[in-house]
Amino acid sequence: MKRLLSLSMLPLVLAACSSLTEIPPEPGQPGPGAPAAEGPLVVPPLSALPDTAPRTLAGRYKPVNWSELPGWTSDDLSRFWPLFLRDCRGLMRPTSGNLAAPARATPRAWQPVCAAAVDPARAPAPGDGAAVRRFLQTYLQPWRLAGTDGKPAVNTVTGYYEPLVRGSRRQGGPYQWPLYGVPHDLLTVDLGSVYPELAGKRVRGKLDGKRVVPYDTRAAIESSSRRPPVVVWVNDPVDNFFLQVQGSGRVLLTDGPDAGSTIRVAYADHNGQPYVSIGRWLIDRGELPPDQASMQNIRAWAQRNPRRVQEMLNANPAVVFFREEAVTDPELGPKGAYGIPLAPQRSVAVDTSFVPLGTPVFLSTTYPASDRPLQRLVLAQDTGTAIRGAARADFYWGYGDEAGQMAGRMKQRGQMWLLWPRQAGEPSAR
Repeated sequence: MKRLLSLSMLPLVLAACSSLTEIPPEPGQPGPGAPAAEGPLVVPPLSALPDTAPRTLAGRYKPVNWSELPGWTSDDLSRFWPLFLRDCRGLMRPTSGNLAAPARATPRAWQPVCAAAVDPARAPAPGDGAAVRRFLQTYLQPWRLAGTDGKPAVNTVTGYYEPLVRGSRRQGGPYQWPLYGVPHDLLTVDLGSVYPELAGKRVRGKLDGKRVVPYDTRAAIESSSRRPPVVVWVNDPVDNFFLQVQGSGRVLLTDGPDAGSTIRVAYADHNGQPYVSIGRWLIDRGELPPDQASMQNIRAWAQRNPRRVQEMLNANPAVVFFREEAVTDPELGPKGAYGIPLAPQRSVAVDTSFVPLGTPVFLSTTYPASDRPLQRLVLAQDTGTAIRGAARADFYWGYGDEAGQMAGRMKQRGQMWLLWPRQAGEPSAR
């Protein structure tokens, strides 16, 4: 899911682009025997939870006292417990051992904690923030994250969100800008299955005779007579483009039998091409001065230059493909790379070579464009190809224009502590 609506000035555009410069990763898919995504959490016995080979983490971790977490006692956890139980559903999924997938927190390490969370004798009252804090302090140990140099890690914290656009299931009138589904001829090649030294690497492409070649660029797709299937048509090319940058969004249907309803278009795949900023393209060609390359001005340029809109869009060869999902809970976001719905202001995207997916993390940063502390417990439930390094994070602000404004302004410095099962020792991954 990546990320750039409601930015007002170019420095903010470029700041947000630190998490936008590449195509987002695939959402995690539940493995065989995975617990249901909703409903009561069922924790399998430890003997029934299979294990796979450990994966090496790049970070270094130092155990610390809870008192060393700045703002830990000030975080209101009264609404956190349902999110923790949902995260446990992901933690209890068996791992596949697929090195091309993002690293996940070790299920067997978390089984005793999740078992305690569903035990009425040990679980806190869901709305009692103080009781939730006591439970976490009883069963978890905070670990200060350091980089490969052993120094406490401090890194950039950006933001992202879920936008809303207007669309139609049929092309016509202003609805001329397609959000595509996954093409039938798109191939994903797991290089590690052929060359073990490339484990975890994969490429997108298509067959050209007996050869696998890179998949089509945006320009090639738009000029082809065999385009991918269309999920929905959007009424504004700039909204369409930036929804692809975000990687997921909601579409208000404005006509047909579904008029007035809202659907979600969720990330399904991409064409494997690199992301290029259209704001930068306009600046480089002298179409907009650097201090006026806001989203509003990009949209105004498109309205003044309707014949050049496709040229502008084609400057970015990357295309994201979508699948339609129902919006079952308006309060929750789309599924992140962990396969769990993102929670506003409680989910983050991380570099899984330092923080495995599913890990609770205490994040200490500041609110967008300010020095006001933003210190809270979050869950590592998403990834991004530009989210790299120890303590690098992308903070999910939620849905709508206000969330977009916060996400667009956010480029702060932050640090993090991993919360790990007390009995399991140092953080580990599978």
